[in-house]
Amino acid sequence: MEEVKIKGIYKHYKGDYYLVEDIACHSETGEKMVIYRGLYENAPLWVRPYSLFIDEVNKNGQVHRFELQNIMSHRK
Repeated sequence: MEEVKIKGIYKHYKGDYYLVEDIACHSETGEKMVIYRGLYENAPLWVRPYSLFIDEVNKNGQVHRFELQNIMSHRK
């Protein structure tokens, strides 16, 4: 899988869409984390280990848990 794209819009295998806000490092372990927000009403800000964000799941027609969509975001 390609590198996670900041400001990219990703589809979760369960169907919702998410905007990747940034990539961060865990303060204790240095583990790479993805910070993302759902593109639905009252969506919280989420954080997930990078390795789990790009994890292969092979469910509902998707190979990866989150797949980059060819959608342009206008958020700054």
